[in-house]
Amino acid sequence: MTILNEEEQERVVDAVSVAENMTSGEIRVVIENVVGDGKTAIEKATKYFESLKMHKTRLRNGVLLYLAVQDHQFAIIGDTGINSRVEADFWEKTKEKMLLHFRNGDFASGLVAGIHDAGEQLHHYFPRREDDVNELPNDIHFGN
Repeated sequence: MTILNEEEQERVVDAVSVAENMTSGEIRVVIENVVGDGKTAIEKATKYFESLKMHKTRLRNGVLLYLAVQDHQFAIIGDTGINSRVEADFWEKTKEKMLLHFRNGDFASGLVAGIHDAGEQLHHYFPRREDDVNELPNDIHFGN
């Protein structure tokens, strides 16, 4: 999938690694061309959240950023641990920051902005501990 070139993919993966180095939280990015299956972006993100076992983190503090490029749709899913702590409109504010980049076709910068925001909140509520282990891969998951 060529939505992001190699350098852009490295920027996104690096942003995940940097964010996760400050928190016990887990961040995953899923990119695909179309949502498909008659689903909404949030429904598809929820499906990936479960299939990637993001709900299995010890502190339930996983965050998934989902992007369907051709459909111009994206969503952010936070698990119960982080959702119970951030402000009610936090994910919408984060999406607005991402959208500024997406409108210009800069998907990598949009994803990095979202990862950065999620990472700051995860750091605030779930700071990295000495016994922290990386529970999920930091790579980008490419769908259809």
